[in-house]
Amino acid sequence: MSNAATVLEKKPAAVPNAEPVLLDVQDLHVHFETSRGKVRAVEGLSFNVRKGEIVAIVGESGSGKSVSALSIMRLLPKHTGRIPKGRITFDGRNLLDLDDEEMRKIRGHHISMIFQEPMTSLNPILTIGMQITEPLQIHLGMTAEQAQARAVELLGLVGITDPARRLEQYPHQFSGGMRQRVMIAIGLACNPQLIIADEPTTALDVTIQAQILELMKDLSRKLNIALIIITHNLGVVARYADRVIVMYAARLVEEGEADNVFHRPRHPYSMGLLRSVPRLDRPRGAKLETIEGLPPNLANTQTGCRFAPRCPFKIAVCDTEPALLTTDTGGLSRCHRHDEIAAGKLVWGATSSNLQQPVALSSDALLSVRNLTKTFEVRGGFRGVNGSVRAVQDVSFEIHPGETLGLVGESGCGKTTVGRLILKLENPTSGEIVFEGADLAAATAAEMKAIRRKIQVIFQDPYSSLNPRMTVGQIIGEPLSVYKLVPDSRKADERVAQLLEQVGLRPEMAARYPHQLSGGQRQRVGIARALAMEPSFIVCDEAVSALDVSIQGQIINLLEDLQRRLGLAYLFIAHDLAVVRHISMRVVVMYFGKIMEIADRDAIYKEPLHPYTKVLLDAAPVPDPTIEKGREPRLIKGELPSHLSPPSGCVFNTRCPIASQECREIVPPLREVKAGHYAACIKV
Repeated sequence: MSNAATVLEKKPAAVPNAEPVLLDVQDLHVHFETSRGKVRAVEGLSFNVRKGEIVAIVGESGSGKSVSALSIMRLLPKHTGRIPKGRITFDGRNLLDLDDEEMRKIRGHHISMIFQEPMTSLNPILTIGMQITEPLQIHLGMTAEQAQARAVELLGLVGITDPARRLEQYPHQFSGGMRQRVMIAIGLACNPQLIIADEPTTALDVTIQAQILELMKDLSRKLNIALIIITHNLGVVARYADRVIVMYAARLVEEGEADNVFHRPRHPYSMGLLRSVPRLDRPRGAKLETIEGLPPNLANTQTGCRFAPRCPFKIAVCDTEPALLTTDTGGLSRCHRHDEIAAGKLVWGATSSNLQQPVALSSDALLSVRNLTKTFEVRGGFRGVNGSVRAVQDVSFEIHPGETLGLVGESGCGKTTVGRLILKLENPTSGEIVFEGADLAAATAAEMKAIRRKIQVIFQDPYSSLNPRMTVGQIIGEPLSVYKLVPDSRKADERVAQLLEQVGLRPEMAARYPHQLSGGQRQRVGIARALAMEPSFIVCDEAVSALDVSIQGQIINLLEDLQRRLGLAYLFIAHDLAVVRHISMRVVVMYFGKIMEIADRDAIYKEPLHPYTKVLLDAAPVPDPTIEKGREPRLIKGELPSHLSPPSGCVFNTRCPIASQECREIVPPLREVKAGHYAACIKV
């Protein structure tokens, strides 16, 4: 019998807490030596993981989540990272006492790690087969033939079809979801006892995310593998975690069973995180409650409660360091006032009134997109493949002044291409884009220069979109000088200061460089730069997807406030359905370059008509363990078809749960099924 078959015969852990402790971390401290001094990245962290248990570690960027995982794997940079204190016991052995050779025998064999971005974790010049068989031959001593057979079994185990042929392919020939499956196969190769998954689905679409996480959960239960998931997606935590660890500023601030942490949090930071998250199961009606401010600089000496500067419940005793105390739920909280939270005396946002006022929309369209099509010609690609890729096919919609139109869909559906066409960074193959009555395709260079003042963009990654050699003031002031919007440098400085205050930043930040700002601050600079031109329309291309939950809420509220004050219209491109529901007024759902459905925000979430929209909504997790445990996610089957050989008929028929022969022959038109509700499906 093969090793894979032997592994699958293990009995799942019916009650994870009844299992013995596999990993025990005690009083872990991690320091980094930098040019600016010592950074205390993790301080006094203690937790354990039992066999077959799924533990989630959550918190903002810089809280110490990933550093803790790298410490367990002993993968800290040798010259700058060190562990001055602590103990990491795995299966009875202290990993910190092992030499490099002993640790190599554990790493990949007994403990595996799945990293956030599979494309950077996989070697691009080695075949998938070589990368899976290498640990089998090194750790288990298999022959080449045995390792090849095991690799085929592993790819089948993680749901990759035609595994024998796939072993000969390279990482770039796989989709993002399939590459992550390959990483899981490599992680499972040597029958590990513990898998650490560091943001395993952050870069994936909601449908692929659901497939990957369901796969990991099933394998954890079947093979009795302990699983640590590091993530900032609270919906994922609610669906899959047995226990939750909340970290803030290098310290564990709360720990408990998932149900308790979500429904009865006992630390203000946990309360704030949960209130900051947009939810699919709640209608829009109020601004997101946010955690104002930023985490402390870990290079500075910390005194007292680290969350106190951002905490609405701060009192004098918070100037002293709180101990990690047992709460009424049986969990742990590092808060002096956890008993008052338990008694209901402290409620996050109880005194705030933040109901939004409805926006009155003009009947005239600001932007009209009509029958937009974009075709890319592929010549001399991999193995000489030639052909045409129709990235956008016959797309039509309108955006009115003061409106936010959400554009959602999987990677490769054409969302970003639509945004680039509107910005005229790409020229359409056919169709027209009319902005304020002007046809962009027919506009001259001089006319486009004037139009570009009115159309701006906020990019996904604020760091790569800001010039690192320019100060914040120069970045924001550059368009003012290019378009001669101010008479002199003094007026330019005044305008920059005004713009910084408008997006919630201090004027003195104009002297800083991008690397001296946090992610949320950089995104605010990107927004200020867009506002410098006094636009009427902004394309937001995944503008909040790279931000932490609390910072994301601040940026969403800022965009909504600016819209109300300045009458801005947004095209909000995103894959987070909850964020789109919160900020948008109407939603366009795209798949494979075509529009599947258009409707009012609430209508499309309450009563989706197209099967693809239904699958998207079912795949999106809700940050509530009770709701998640009461429903089965409807997983979409298969991968996106090739753009070089698109399916006939409805483009979704190859993955649709209700497709018939008619769907494979007829291209369904986008038609109005109900008042203002359009769908492209012959079954509706």
